[in-house]
Amino acid sequence: MQSHFIVRRIFWKPLVAAATAAVLISLLVGCAGHGNDDVAPLTVDEQTSLSGSQAVQAIQSGRMTAESYVTNLLAREERLRDLNAIITLNRDGAIAAAKKIDADRSAGKVLPPLAGMPIVVKDNINTGDLPTSGGTLALRTFRPTRNAPSLQRLLDAGAIIIGKANMHELAFGITSTNTQPFAGPVKNPYDKTRIPGGSSGGTAVAIAARIVPAGLGTDTGGSSRIPPALTGIVGFRPSVGNGGTERRYLDTVADVIPISYTRDTVGPMGRTVVDVALLDSVITGKTMPTAVSLTGLRLGTPKIFWDGLDNDLATVMNAAKKKLSDAGVVFVDVDLTGLADLNNKVSFQVALHEPLAAIPAYLVTNGAPVTLTDIVNQISSPDVKIAFGAVMADVYGGAYPDAMNIYRPALQKLYADYFTANNVDAIFFPTTPLPAVSIDAVNGSSTVSINGGPPVDEFGTFIRNTDASSNAGIPGLALPAGMTQGGLPVGLEIDGPLGSDQRLLGIGLSIEALLGSLPAPNP
Repeated sequence: MQSHFIVRRIFWKPLVAAATAAVLISLLVGCAGHGNDDVAPLTVDEQTSLSGSQAVQAIQSGRMTAESYVTNLLAREERLRDLNAIITLNRDGAIAAAKKIDADRSAGKVLPPLAGMPIVVKDNINTGDLPTSGGTLALRTFRPTRNAPSLQRLLDAGAIIIGKANMHELAFGITSTNTQPFAGPVKNPYDKTRIPGGSSGGTAVAIAARIVPAGLGTDTGGSSRIPPALTGIVGFRPSVGNGGTERRYLDTVADVIPISYTRDTVGPMGRTVVDVALLDSVITGKTMPTAVSLTGLRLGTPKIFWDGLDNDLATVMNAAKKKLSDAGVVFVDVDLTGLADLNNKVSFQVALHEPLAAIPAYLVTNGAPVTLTDIVNQISSPDVKIAFGAVMADVYGGAYPDAMNIYRPALQKLYADYFTANNVDAIFFPTTPLPAVSIDAVNGSSTVSINGGPPVDEFGTFIRNTDASSNAGIPGLALPAGMTQGGLPVGLEIDGPLGSDQRLLGIGLSIEALLGSLPAPNP
């Protein structure tokens, strides 16, 4: 664990810049963690309600110790074990790391910018000290040789891993209803009979339930945005583009159990945009974004993302839209004509063909003692079995070249032209067409109904608004819009042009300041 707390010289300058920005923003949002050692310590309830940025400041100021904070969060995880948010708990390692931070503070050492921030890490992201199972039996005890680069930068900055988060098996789904006995279905803390979204459901639930303030998920078609939308938190998909210098984060097919080397990315998640922006700044070494004025901000509202919404969700989204309009936002009602057709010629053609090469490459690079066939033979979740049937038969292999060489470039051009021709800063829409639905413990994912209509495919319905931007490789930020009358979170999303991540996060800061955060669940 000692290596987790070495702040490497190459990262120190950007990390200090990120910490300075975090302090300023924390002061603006009313951080409880400033003052001196004579200020009354925080109660347990006050500690669990802190955002990540606030927690770091409370530890820096002495209002709480890292050890007490981590111990209280571990106790909360124990009380909320039935949510199935965590696959592997890092109890001893987390407490040891917290004690090291407290000792450094007592010795007068300068603490790094995330010192004492507990996080969870989706269980498909490489961790050298903990198993990386992908939520599947064949990899249950597998340990990679190193941490994924994005995670390593967070650890170098003082973050503490509380545990590895549960997920939809092998990330092949949007419900996080994992039927492997060691994992189990992840439950939404606002209503434990409902899904939290997927595949990064465990990360989202741990954050929403106040087990940790922040964490890492991954995103192939919406997995770091759909769970935040359904659990009332914030999730970010950074730019991927065509890879190389267009990819914002450094993680590769060797660092995360993959689906698609074209589409996959790590995505930070938290209860506030401030925290997500702070994690992003540490991962990238870039400065923290600044809030963008809402006056005159132009947001596109393509009809394709607003049609056929659940009535209660639409009410929440329209209320959020009105608040933004009253604050000076200009909504541009121009559709993305042809988007659905192009996306249908890219989505499954990429996501169900690339695993054939990507997963074996990952296994070989990381020295895993199993093959792709071994993994497939031990899949438990019925919906994942069906998906891998298509993968192993290479159903989309013949269509893959045209998907990559013709239709994906056309999809990327459609988005780029939309931003330019309409002079819009971002696209604004509901992350999902409906709130969280009931868990299907038998199938993992089946059908849903919107407003009492006929049954429609659950997977296709929930990725409807997030999949195309994933295929295009542009950045997207999901954050809370409000809650339905039935008490379920509703998420809004803003997608920006390729490479506009910094500005997109700045827009998110302003929207968050206007709309606020949601009440905590009572699981």
